[in-house]
Amino acid sequence: MRHVWVKVVPLLVVLVGVCGGPTVQAQTTQKQWQLVKSGAQGYALKMAEVPVPKPAAGEVLIKMHAASLNRRDVFVMRGQYRMPPREALVPLSDGAGEVVAVGANAKRFKVGDKVSPIFFPRWIDGRPSAKNTEVSLGGAVDGVLTQYMAIDEQSVVAIPPGYSYEEAATLPCAAVTAWNGLVTRGRMQAGDYVLLEGTGGVSIFGLQIAVASGAKPIVTSSSDEKLAKAKALGAIGGVNYKTSPEWEKAVRALTNGEGVQQILEVGGKESLPHALASLSPGGHIALIGGLGGFGGAVPAMPLLGGNITVSGIYVGSRANFEALTAFLAQHRVKPVIDRTFDFKDAAAAYDLMDKSSFFGKIVISNF
Repeated sequence: MRHVWVKVVPLLVVLVGVCGGPTVQAQTTQKQWQLVKSGAQGYALKMAEVPVPKPAAGEVLIKMHAASLNRRDVFVMRGQYRMPPREALVPLSDGAGEVVAVGANAKRFKVGDKVSPIFFPRWIDGRPSAKNTEVSLGGAVDGVLTQYMAIDEQSVVAIPPGYSYEEAATLPCAAVTAWNGLVTRGRMQAGDYVLLEGTGGVSIFGLQIAVASGAKPIVTSSSDEKLAKAKALGAIGGVNYKTSPEWEKAVRALTNGEGVQQILEVGGKESLPHALASLSPGGHIALIGGLGGFGGAVPAMPLLGGNITVSGIYVGSRANFEALTAFLAQHRVKPVIDRTFDFKDAAAAYDLMDKSSFFGKIVISNF
């Protein structure tokens, strides 16, 4: 499977005409953002002009229209994300666009289809493995912050009906992660109390999935304004962890002392002790992020005594993504987008993500 988006020879993009004959698109070059090695560890974001790639056998060429950011993208820029050493890469894993050409023997999609690439291009179905999770977009291989990308047709899904490109671009990482944490691995049930930490992409998708499933979400945040927005989306309660440092007590009070059955743990070592103290016996905690840092001791006895299940969640497969999109379409769930930036203003989108002063997702559009 090839995952090299940029070829070195300029070309004409051949489109399949709606009446059966091929047409030719004259654009041979494109603009793309690249992270270029800067200093000993990090990267600098720079605009480049490169050839438009040609889809090889089994590939589709996508005209990208939108992308979204995740916390991971800031880690990549800083050189804090574990991946093979690279002098330059196209960033971001999450995007959406239109198929504008298909390679030989590519049959899953046709010209004009609206699609999103998946986070792990090799993870189609089944369990994760070293092979199918070693390559991820915007890390080990180039990502989606480019006007055109060629990718294996197996590594693409159709976007949900009625979704804009901007909305679809929010799904591949954050939404799939929330889905797997709560549904695939957590087996969330209607009536479960669900704890969501913060109001970033994973947590807000978790909130929406919980509400649509008949569960009872509780949200933590340092902002009362954001907690009010979360309640407007269906949260049964909110806890300000700045004004309530021992926030697990307030969470348990909202559950009448029962504790929560599900947690999307995105905070890391600073929030984990509080999260575990919020769980009911037999509860499930999905370990996802490290906003407050990674590491810390595993409290074996509380986990054993409480019959607690802990899952490490690292996005998911194409099959997980497709199950998610079916759920979103069925329940008419639309992503929450805090702000949309133009393609030329990608650096400003990174700045906002780094400051964490947003609610939901940050999107880049107008490629």
